[in-house]
Amino acid sequence: MEETNNNYCQFPSQFRYDPVSQDWVIVAVGRGKRPEAFKSNRAKIMVPPQNCVFCNQKNEDPRKLVMVSGKVFKGSGLPADWTLIVIPNKFPAFCPAEKIEKVKIGKFYQIMTAAGFCEVVITRGHDNHIFQMETAQVKELIDAYQIRYLALKKEKFVKFISIFHNYGPEAGASQPHPHSQIITSPFVDADFNRSLTMAKRYKAKNGKCIYCEMNKLEKKEKSRIVFENDHFLAVCPFASKTAFETIISPKKHFSRFEEISEEMKLSLAEAFRTVLGKIKNGLNDPSFNYYLHTSPSDGKLHPYYHWHWTIFPRIGIQAGFEIGTKMEISTIEPEAAADYLRNQNA
Repeated sequence: MEETNNNYCQFPSQFRYDPVSQDWVIVAVGRGKRPEAFKSNRAKIMVPPQNCVFCNQKNEDPRKLVMVSGKVFKGSGLPADWTLIVIPNKFPAFCPAEKIEKVKIGKFYQIMTAAGFCEVVITRGHDNHIFQMETAQVKELIDAYQIRYLALKKEKFVKFISIFHNYGPEAGASQPHPHSQIITSPFVDADFNRSLTMAKRYKAKNGKCIYCEMNKLEKKEKSRIVFENDHFLAVCPFASKTAFETIISPKKHFSRFEEISEEMKLSLAEAFRTVLGKIKNGLNDPSFNYYLHTSPSDGKLHPYYHWHWTIFPRIGIQAGFEIGTKMEISTIEPEAAADYLRNQNA
């Protein structure tokens, strides 16, 4: 295959290849709109603070409090000046278990115990979302992610830890109050395993990290960079799976998020609040998800992997083609999306 220049607009629609996931995505420029046409007009869930279950934590059973205001909880009640708490999810998908049982059903099927932990990370302000917080407040949230990750990876049957944040109804947020979730799994899912395999294969063949190499290309081309500081690069990836998808990754190679330094946490907090602020202001406050991809906590070393966060705005709706083929369609080029976001206020 011949290499081309970076004039990506020469085709009315394009297939773009993601070298890590091996997915092909479609950029349907022929359907495209001006960036400002992606602004959301959807109604938000409105719940006043007096009716919010997350605001009214004074009756929370102290035995269920995991963290309060950045520290492991050891008290007898919730202090009045709390700023962040971590509690078990009252409606967990997984539950802690002493052992995992597997049962075969017929020739093809099997059932396995859904062992794991489900926690909710709640910041205090009812309407104070990440893009409105001070950098120090965002860092407190990242502190909580790191502390709970380090604690949960020591637990039984924890091989993969998912940290994610849903904002808005289209992103699956059932509560409007800002909160994140942490869910552990006893195995690494097939999709993430595929990314691990590709990263390992690339390192074995080329002696380099594929994510570092892609970051080097992004810094050279500059067209997909949304934000950059001393430690992090935020880009709309070449093969974006949705319009305005943004990945925040360390500039230097690190395989484990839980080893992040204090200095890097401040830089990550700045990157988060800036990029999310640009998405909020530029796209009229759309729903979004963000989630962490880092080396699994499966007891193995994965030095070839490069941890990162993905921000996934919920602007389009999956239809039959996307669902049936598992191939995403984005209607704006990542270069145009990044240029638009770069010029927004945070």
